[in-house]
Amino acid sequence: MKKSINAVVYERHGIPAEVLQLVEEPWPEPRDGEVVVEMRAAPINPADLNAIEGKYPGRREVPAIPGFEGAGTVVAVGGNVSGIALNDLVIPPHHLGTWREAVAVDAKELVVVPSGIDAAQAAMLKINPLTAWRLLHGYVQLEEGDWLMQNAANSAAGCAVIQIARELGYKTVNLVRRAELIPELKKMGADVVLLDDEHVRDEVRKATGGAEIRLGLNCVGGDSALRVANSLAHGATLVTFGSMSLQPLKVPIGLLIFKDLRVRGIWINRWYDEASPTQRMEAFGPIFEMAKRGSLATPIEKRYPLSEFKAAVAHAAKNARTGKIIFDFQR
Repeated sequence: MKKSINAVVYERHGIPAEVLQLVEEPWPEPRDGEVVVEMRAAPINPADLNAIEGKYPGRREVPAIPGFEGAGTVVAVGGNVSGIALNDLVIPPHHLGTWREAVAVDAKELVVVPSGIDAAQAAMLKINPLTAWRLLHGYVQLEEGDWLMQNAANSAAGCAVIQIARELGYKTVNLVRRAELIPELKKMGADVVLLDDEHVRDEVRKATGGAEIRLGLNCVGGDSALRVANSLAHGATLVTFGSMSLQPLKVPIGLLIFKDLRVRGIWINRWYDEASPTQRMEAFGPIFEMAKRGSLATPIEKRYPLSEFKAAVAHAAKNARTGKIIFDFQR
């Protein structure tokens, strides 16, 4: 057993490449009710970078270890632990800080991943696929053949929406900013992929045969969100879960009065904290099954060892990526 671990830490909020540092810490020992998890993989999500910058809700006290998401293997078990065994692959809670080689954690806060799921994919199931699942189940009761619409469809959450919607028999209209993304999303299972421009409303009507779209998903804001809202049916719901453009949501009064548009929002961390273990597993169960079959997967652009954290966060901050940037602790 190692005597120490490496961890990425920030002692003040700021630009990630400037405030992050690699430190050595003692190897964790489990207390009563705890297990030690040796991390296998952890993605770099936009929320991670925002948290380091001090721009994310629930601002962490510094010094802090970043990383809302990850997966690891149980390598030590403390007393009074049940339901978790050595060598289990587990998903830790989002408040933990996953950019470290190992951590002691309350066993009751872990989700055990079924066998047959790749560790890197398991590390990316808790935020984006779980968000997608809740977007498709928490707001509008859709039936097989119904349409929904989203912007930033090539994002990790957008790709999860496409894959889960296909599994459930829903049809998707997907907006992207670059034409080269269209074939990729079509291959993934998207029914309609359009450029996010001023022609969206007419193109959506043409592509769907004028079908009613009762659910719109927005993670961009600004004009893009308005284009989605304008394409929705009377009485439809627009759910916002991100703000990639950093622009406010624009909802003209006419959409509220004459279209009766319902405007909602979701923060998956809050939903997770407030959900019961049963509610969490009702979502994780089908997500795990899809991941095992390979019908739900998040593209990975590059894997980095933890020691190359500065290059990794700089890469993750770039636009026009083709997949996630992750820390691979086996490297």
